[in-house]
Amino acid sequence: MPDLSHKRVLITGATGGIGKQTALELAKLGAEVVLVGRSPDKVTAAVAELRSASGSPRIESLVADLSSMGSIRELAAIFLKRYGRLDVLINNAGAMNTTRELTVDGYERTFATNHLGYFLLTKLLLPALEAATPARIVNVSSAAHRAGPLDFDDLMAEKSFSAMKQYGRSKLANILFTRELARRLDGKRITANALHPGFVASEFLSKGGFWGFVKPLAYLFAVDIPAGARTSVYLASSPEVEGITGKYFYKCAEKRPKSFAEDDVAAARLWEVSEQLVAGGA
Repeated sequence: MPDLSHKRVLITGATGGIGKQTALELAKLGAEVVLVGRSPDKVTAAVAELRSASGSPRIESLVADLSSMGSIRELAAIFLKRYGRLDVLINNAGAMNTTRELTVDGYERTFATNHLGYFLLTKLLLPALEAATPARIVNVSSAAHRAGPLDFDDLMAEKSFSAMKQYGRSKLANILFTRELARRLDGKRITANALHPGFVASEFLSKGGFWGFVKPLAYLFAVDIPAGARTSVYLASSPEVEGITGKYFYKCAEKRPKSFAEDDVAAARLWEVSEQLVAGGA
């Protein structure tokens, strides 16, 4: 097993599900782990639980709402001031809203949390990653990216909203972002890879409504949380993927996503649009 005793890892969405499991496994490997969550109470509880379960005191936390551009900027500023160096960034926080909701910045919440949050936090933390090279960026995507290509004329689902389609497009955005990020980081000894964790039996679909109804049946086909976290841990720690970048993984192996997730013209366009969107956020 790799020795991560000299590594610092930041994990978003780390108070439950595969985020918390990823934090546990990396802490067991010796890493200093910084959890990010939205609820102060949940973050505090997660730190205490993970310290006890891992036997490591090197688990700390920060609080941020990753659907808010202002909150992300505050998070990054605090991290850079307090820590300075970052070996591994795991963008794990995600959401799927069953109705169309707007964030404080006026953006559709699923897309803002799942893509713009990844995009802005990564950009802001690049100085810390550059200070720790070789460094890694791990973006948790999903096989739900198969929902279809991006509609650049309706990224915020103003014309038509479907919970599954909007979630899928946000996860497609994760893969396109990863590809363009890897291209832009070429030669800087920072890798960026995306992954599908599998359909995981976590609290992710415990939102009531339709998902509350189908959850018992859906979970018959789900993997458990440790299995769901395995590829995140692999990409964050394994020497087997040292230097590999811009790829998509499933079950700790490289996998080809849908062809529209390998569209480098769309990836470059998404980057430019995302720059404009995060610049316009509060």
